[in-house]
Amino acid sequence: MTEEKIILEAQNGNRQALSELVKMYEQTVYNFAYKICRDRDRAEHTMQETFMSMIRSISQFSGKSKLSTWLYTIVSNHCLMMARASKKKFHTSFDDDDALIDEKSIANWNVTPDRVTENNELKEILDEAIKKLPPDYRIVFTLRDVEGLSTEETGNITNLSIPAVKSRLHRARAFLRNELNETFQNG
Repeated sequence: MTEEKIILEAQNGNRQALSELVKMYEQTVYNFAYKICRDRDRAEHTMQETFMSMIRSISQFSGKSKLSTWLYTIVSNHCLMMARASKKKFHTSFDDDDALIDEKSIANWNVTPDRVTENNELKEILDEAIKKLPPDYRIVFTLRDVEGLSTEETGNITNLSIPAVKSRLHRARAFLRNELNETFQNG
């Protein structure tokens, strides 16, 4: 059955179709939530809230965009609500990125211990810089530079105009560049 048929079945109240949609998108939603929230527990909570929202409002999905775009919007909104509620910056370590590894990943035996140490140090530095980004900028940065979505898709997900997306992305990149430059100059 195609995704469109599954969505239609879900909109008609078919619980099996809803379950299938959750299975199809659970890893994508979790990975995106983790990249935005920067914390496993918050990512899991956001994933649950996202699918609850999807189940409650699947009948409102028009099909004008991809379902994944609609889900990214829901994840973004939940992450922003949590950020505003806690008024704290999210944090975690890139060392926790085993949460993002697909079970089918294969170890790379060509990696040397000194290379692993360098990579871990770079991850920590980048993590510290990303932690400092405001959630609004972190979402745009993640959608464009991590997820690889277009400016238009990012604008649709975040309800921002294309110039606003470009502006936030530019500011996020400039901020991260400055943070990394400062770290490497002082290190």
